[in-house]
Amino acid sequence: MAVTCACPLVTGAAAQTLLVANQEDRTVSFIDPAAGKQVATLAENVPGQWGHEIAASADGRTAFLPIYGNSGVGRPGIDGDRMLVIDIASRKVTGTVSFGHGVRPHLPVLDASHGLLYVTTELDHAMTVIDPRTLKIVGRVPTGQPQSHMLALSHDGRFGYTANVGPGTVSVLDLDRRTTIAVIPVAGEVQRIAISRDDRWVFTSDQTKPQLDVIDTAARKVRTRIDLPGLGYGGAATRDGRWFLLAIPDRNEVAVIDLQTMRLAREVLVAADPQEILVRPDDRVAYVSCMRTGQVAAIDLAQWKVEKEMDAGRGADGLGWAQ
Repeated sequence: MAVTCACPLVTGAAAQTLLVANQEDRTVSFIDPAAGKQVATLAENVPGQWGHEIAASADGRTAFLPIYGNSGVGRPGIDGDRMLVIDIASRKVTGTVSFGHGVRPHLPVLDASHGLLYVTTELDHAMTVIDPRTLKIVGRVPTGQPQSHMLALSHDGRFGYTANVGPGTVSVLDLDRRTTIAVIPVAGEVQRIAISRDDRWVFTSDQTKPQLDVIDTAARKVRTRIDLPGLGYGGAATRDGRWFLLAIPDRNEVAVIDLQTMRLAREVLVAADPQEILVRPDDRVAYVSCMRTGQVAAIDLAQWKVEKEMDAGRGADGLGWAQ
């Protein structure tokens, strides 16, 4: 695996590293968010395939990069069958998890409360459960739907929610019993999914009209729909429970939803084609991957403006935080 680096390698666990999965470059960027610059890249080196999403372990030492394939959700192409395991300090691939057959693995999500790693495996209509310490597959959670592309977990690790793109549904999963307990109709097509800090609301973006669908997790149904300035995509809630930030790719902006009123509060312009949003653990900055420019915008959440734009790679998409 080829690595390029603009600084000496760190020793031990990385301190505040922003990870970016770059689809067009087929690389992972390592960004120092304090310095506001990319310090290294790692080539994925999986011929004809690449990863879309990335996550870091709770101790900040390891990153997990599923290799999706060479296409987009629901489109024909190569079906990925593996996940790369990356040592963040040395910036090297140190292992591979094989799913045994083509599953289009997409989003890795760590459940710190149970010490498990969940990966959406679309072609199995399921999530695969992995022990991140041994890198062994230990289970499977069916979603009851195709194209289960993205996943959000309740903060106690009891429930999972998948956005099922083509069916336009959200599956509700009991993670202890590893079963599907509900499938919620939402829209003709949906994309991305996120959960509020108090686990009361789950959010997914309607891809047939400019609105954000808000699911009441207790009632397991859509409670309200919020009008947007354009079609929404990736989003994230702030940890104080006040705001929900949502990428609007066609308008090159981030929409900010007031969760007290469930209305659009403001819009923040960013670089072209925003995809994913990651709110920093201190709730002071939100990072936004901007695919067309290969950058990550850092939004100051006190001033509601972009404080810096950091270079990543072409097709910047999935974001991970290691601390």
